[in-house]
Amino acid sequence: MRTSENNVRMSARVVLLTGPSGSGKSHLARSSGLPVLVLDDFYRDGDDPALPMSAVLGIVDWDDPRSWDDESAFAVVLELCRTGSAHVPAYSIAESRRTGSHPINLGDAEVFVAEGIFAAEIVGRCREAGVLADAVTVCRAPWKNFVRRLARDLKEHRKPPLTLFRRGRALMRTERALVVRQEGLGCRACNAHETADMLATLRQP
Repeated sequence: MRTSENNVRMSARVVLLTGPSGSGKSHLARSSGLPVLVLDDFYRDGDDPALPMSAVLGIVDWDDPRSWDDESAFAVVLELCRTGSAHVPAYSIAESRRTGSHPINLGDAEVFVAEGIFAAEIVGRCREAGVLADAVTVCRAPWKNFVRRLARDLKEHRKPPLTLFRRGRALMRTERALVVRQEGLGCRACNAHETADMLATLRQP
């Protein structure tokens, strides 16, 4: 048990792991041996009238932070840090909606990973709350992310193939700017090996 900067008793700290879609952050999180909170489960439902639209694709812009419920995500991160357990939503990307919820329990872990493309959006709040262990944006060549992302999304039937291809090309063009933005929000840029080493160090007792 530890105490935050605000003198609130905490049971754990969080590593916020972000990066462009397809950069391997989910694989790195799962391979770390640390408990994992999937932040993509906090997307807003597809029928939410406040969802942002993509001027290029003419559909909901799921890469815009406004398509994500940052308040709920931060609340769950804080609850996990304070108590070691929480209920989190289960989200279907293919259906664009929440389909239920499930519990997550950290056990005796003092650090957990919260990963997702919008993780950088809550870095400042986590740091202010005194619960941030680290914040990293995973960097890899944009063309590699394009190939990996397209293969994954096609396999999981996330959206129609043409939509996935067009979205992938658009993301590849803006990827460098995204990493710069995430760094500006408080993340440090690391490659996959550097990220894996950091997570392994945090796992050690």
